[in-house]
Amino acid sequence: MLIDCDSCAARDISCGDCVVAVLLGPHRGAVELDSAEQDALGALASGGLLPPLRLVPTRPPEDLPGVHTAIA
Repeated sequence: MLIDCDSCAARDISCGDCVVAVLLGPHRGAVELDSAEQDALGALASGGLLPPLRLVPTRPPEDLPGVHTAIA
């Protein structure tokens, strides 16, 4: 999964309650998570230990350079 903060419609609106900002601080650019990392963050968010991912893509994944998989 590629999380592109620069193309997120919720940027600067929901960053304070997004797992990327909680773990990495304010972020520019992209973060790539493998399936094990996605599962771990999902489990922590389900347990109330972290906020969920608040990503709202503003363009389809195929428009992002270097993206070969769909954003879930």
